[in-house]
Amino acid sequence: MFISLEGIEGCGKTTQLEHLTTYLEAKGQPYVVTREPGGTEIGKKIRSILLDPASKELVPTAELLLYMADRAQHIHSLIKPQLAQGKVVVCDRYFDATVVYQGFARGLDTGFIRDLHRIILEDLKPDLTLLLD
Repeated sequence: MFISLEGIEGCGKTTQLEHLTTYLEAKGQPYVVTREPGGTEIGKKIRSILLDPASKELVPTAELLLYMADRAQHIHSLIKPQLAQGKVVVCDRYFDATVVYQGFARGLDTGFIRDLHRIILEDLKPDLTLLLD
């Protein structure tokens, strides 16, 4: 099972993540917790670029493509292999955040973002998304 948690900073994703992992542990369910961006070693480097104050000049399209690069790496090197091993994958943010932050907030065409997702995700979507408000 693939679960994503979505919501703005400070909405309680970390708290709910702790509750969810406590539940999975109690059930004896193997799981892995990850995040976007930064769920892989390459992703950590991409995350550092995205969060670096010196990167504030990134144009929205460049920012989007960095998120997409992180996601492509994340899917192939972590998410799919862990799911194949029968683990529950719990991800702090996934593609919904990109539609909101790069699409609506940064003004990029959400249709374009969805087209990129169709290529990158290869139909890998969460079985459950928890949107925290």
